[in-house]
Amino acid sequence: MSLPDLKSFEVWFVTGSQHLYGPETLEKVAEHAQKIAAAFNSSKTIPVRIIYTPVVKTPEEIFNLFQRANIAENCIGLICWMHTFSPAKMWINGLKIIQKPLLHLHTQFNRDIPWNSIDMDFMNLNQSAHGDREFGFIMTRMRKERKVVTGHWQDKAIHEQINSWCRAAAGWHDLQQAKFVRFGDNMRQVAVTEGDKVEAQLVFGYSVNTHGVGDLVATIKKVKEKSVEELCEIYDKEYKLSGSLKKNGKQHASLREAAKIELGIRQFLESGNFKGYTDTFEDLHGLVQLPGIATQRLMADGFGFGAEGDWKTAALLRAMKVMAAGLPGGNSFMEDYTYHFEPGKNMVLGSHMLEICPSIAHTKPSCEIHPLGIGGKEDPVRLVFNVDGGAALNATMVDMGNRFRLIVNEVEAVKPKNALPKLPVARVLWKPLPNMNTGCTAWILAGGAHHTVYSQNLGIEVLQDFASIAGIELMHIGKHTTIPEFRSQLKWNESAYK
Repeated sequence: MSLPDLKSFEVWFVTGSQHLYGPETLEKVAEHAQKIAAAFNSSKTIPVRIIYTPVVKTPEEIFNLFQRANIAENCIGLICWMHTFSPAKMWINGLKIIQKPLLHLHTQFNRDIPWNSIDMDFMNLNQSAHGDREFGFIMTRMRKERKVVTGHWQDKAIHEQINSWCRAAAGWHDLQQAKFVRFGDNMRQVAVTEGDKVEAQLVFGYSVNTHGVGDLVATIKKVKEKSVEELCEIYDKEYKLSGSLKKNGKQHASLREAAKIELGIRQFLESGNFKGYTDTFEDLHGLVQLPGIATQRLMADGFGFGAEGDWKTAALLRAMKVMAAGLPGGNSFMEDYTYHFEPGKNMVLGSHMLEICPSIAHTKPSCEIHPLGIGGKEDPVRLVFNVDGGAALNATMVDMGNRFRLIVNEVEAVKPKNALPKLPVARVLWKPLPNMNTGCTAWILAGGAHHTVYSQNLGIEVLQDFASIAGIELMHIGKHTTIPEFRSQLKWNESAYK
């Protein structure tokens, strides 16, 4: 399940006006709208195709356009702009049926007021300042979720905000009718990885269903030896392969078994059109070893993953990988594993038993085999690497019983200074913002899970836009967070979501 090319997605540029102004003015409106749409479409910042649509001037035109947008397979959202005054009652029926994300662009074609030549003809044509207010009122009156972007359409900051929203809309679009498979159930007695799968399908559009591990084992058993040999050769070329795993090494059979597991899982996912999966070491009967390198490589190819049956994280990871398509850096399943409480140098060591995506690796990973000490299986093959420093974030999705909550903590990754020779797993060090005490305390207060998606290339705005599109709660922990204010926000939200 490779990641989609974001240029295959369309965002329709919709311009509002009315017949009051006559054909000459409407021709100018259309000309200006085409130029703005073309500028957005050619922008290096905006990752999707921006499609100009004819200026809408009547309730019928608006309704028909929104109806077409709903069924257009590649349309992931609409940018709406009122060039002139466009009476908002015309938009009601269209806004009632629209099912695609909306961005309200509050701009105007001209940047500056032409002080010496401005006249009533100019004023009649360039009315966005109050036309957009009329449009804004009706969406607020109808409680329509949307992103509002204000500024001149040529400003780089405007392109950046549209970029964030387009990426969020792409992630949302990818989840619609997506399928995720659980191999086995959740890890027994664990609370945070549970959740309401029916409600998730109602809210996010994706489905989660369980297949017995025996179904997967049956697929693995059908993998051809030639395919296993070819994949082992790829391992040898792409990673620093431990001597014992090489072709004549004493543990080469374990590498072949890992390759066989990867090929089997890949075949199962692709044949079932699944965009991600979960497993748990408590329920892998029939597998010789836990899927280590298999899961790491499948994540790198765009599949979502959650350990211990954590389907919410698997879906979030897939969505975030789509949102980040084409950007440098990566996104990975992650877990806060242990702390470093040295005064003035507080840090979190993030890792997992096996499953960290190599898209976030700083250098070429090494392919190694080591005992796991958990799960009761043979020693698993895994990729081992460090992660570079820099700005990043951790995001998690939790089920609060009456709503889903997306929690995001901005962090500062730290390049490891120690070799960690006896820790044979992929790992990353980070400092939570605004500091260890506040960041971790806020996370705990919000009910944040121990499983997250670690992102090197998505900023908070993209996830805020995603939460807005999904209509879910977002709790942001960043450099300005204080515990008193954070506690207050949690209490306000409890009232808002009753």
